[in-house]
Amino acid sequence: MDIKSPEERSKNMAAIHSKNTKPEIYLRKLLFAKGYRYGVNSKSVPGHPDIYMKKYNTAIFVHGCFWHRHEGCKYAYIPKSRVEFWQKKFDVNVKRDEIVRKELIDKKVKMVIVWECTIKKMKKNKQTEQEIIALIEKFLFSSDGELVI
Repeated sequence: MDIKSPEERSKNMAAIHSKNTKPEIYLRKLLFAKGYRYGVNSKSVPGHPDIYMKKYNTAIFVHGCFWHRHEGCKYAYIPKSRVEFWQKKFDVNVKRDEIVRKELIDKKVKMVIVWECTIKKMKKNKQTEQEIIALIEKFLFSSDGELVI
C-alpha cells in the first residue's frame, strides 16, 4: 500500500529527470573549474553519457543508486508497492547498463561511473570531493578501461 495518493505519487515521479540532474551538474561544475571541457549527453557515444570528454576518450555516467541498483547501497531499496513493476524496471535498467558497458569496451571508450551516494559524500566533505576528483583526473591520463566510484 502506497502512503501517497496516486496524484501525489505522479507529481513526485514527474519531478525526476534523466538529464541535468543535480548530481550531474555538481560534478560538471567541479570538472569545469579544474579546466576540463566536455560534451553533455553526447548522442555519438553509446549510452549517451552524462559527460563525454572527447580529448580523453572518456564517458562519465552519474548513476542514481535507486535507478541503477547500486549493490549494497541504502539508496537502492525496492519500493513496497507495485514490487513486480519496479523489479522489472530495475532489471531493464541494469541490463541496458551492461549493454552500454560492452559497447563502450568494443569502441575502446574509457568509462567512469560515479554513484549518487559518492556525490552526496563529496558534497558533505571537501576532502572527499578533492580525493574523488583526483581519482578521476588520474584515470583520465591512464589507459585503464573502467573506473567505478
